[in-house]
Amino acid sequence: MANIITISRIFIALIAVILLFFFTVKTYILAFILTAVAIWFDGLDGYVARKFNESSKFGAMLDILGDRIVENIYWIVFAVLGWVNVAFPLIVVTRGILTDGVRSLAFEKGYTAFGSTTMMKSKLGKFLVASNFSRFTYAVTKALAFGLLILSHIPTSYNYKSFISLIAYICAYIALTFCIVRGLPVLIESKQFFK
Repeated sequence: MANIITISRIFIALIAVILLFFFTVKTYILAFILTAVAIWFDGLDGYVARKFNESSKFGAMLDILGDRIVENIYWIVFAVLGWVNVAFPLIVVTRGILTDGVRSLAFEKGYTAFGSTTMMKSKLGKFLVASNFSRFTYAVTKALAFGLLILSHIPTSYNYKSFISLIAYICAYIALTFCIVRGLPVLIESKQFFK
């Protein structure tokens, strides 16, 4: 069930970003709602896996892949729409390829990205990459950035949009910073897998 939720959120995110190309108030509101559902599913899949004892290395890997796909979908579409600089998806995609490549090597040797078998060895690495604080903060800033970017671009002339836009871009830059900062320890500590 958890894996079905993970896969479902990818399709929900795809539908949400496709709606952004219709440029109507209704499609943007629906895209915002679907984005909220996709974000909620990100937490739900882990909860279901733990609740029904479905946790597995495959499920953890699928969760990371789902996270990566959803994140890339939003940043790429936001760049195509001109809402963020193209540097956003370039940085996020590059970081994802590098860290996931290292994680695949770690996975072959029995390590996971998070949990009791995490590949992270240093205290700082564990805090930045695997701690609940770091993961939660990164997820929340991404969620706020995605949702608020959509709300701030609803094709209307309401005055609230400039405030929402400001918060959206602050969250976007914080999320991008977290993306980089959380990826560095994975790359730095990866030398153990190249011996």
